[in-house]
Amino acid sequence: MISINLNGREQLFDVEDDMPLLWLIREEAGLRGTKFGCGIAQCGACTVHIDNQAVRSCMYPAVAAHGKQVNTVETLGSKEAPHALQAAWIKHQVPQCGYCQSGMMMAAAALLKSTPNPSSDDIDTAMTNICRCGTYSRVKAAILDVAKEMSL
Repeated sequence: MISINLNGREQLFDVEDDMPLLWLIREEAGLRGTKFGCGIAQCGACTVHIDNQAVRSCMYPAVAAHGKQVNTVETLGSKEAPHALQAAWIKHQVPQCGYCQSGMMMAAAALLKSTPNPSSDDIDTAMTNICRCGTYSRVKAAILDVAKEMSL
């Protein structure tokens, strides 16, 4: 049994030692916002926050999250009260197919938490998620908008 604080709620899970955190989140906890993309921690669709750090959950062992705070995209906001990143994503028409967006927003949220006023180069360095639709310039514009709002 492992204990994880998942989205602000302490939970116990009985999982195999080799289960990736992604599958615990999706299959054991029933949270579907975090996506499976490549399975080798390259695309970033599975990005979550572990103790406030962006982590690719498809290759992160669930047992390694024991005793840690894990936040998924479900913690960013809601339809009724969207997070600033979600509003900026809509404003800049970032989503195309949308598959990578939860991971992109989690990576962007971690960036803005660690670097509230990122430069263009900071964004390029931090945002290593892959978007097959190629909306990188829109992602950057959305992040810069949120950073600007945060600095006001």
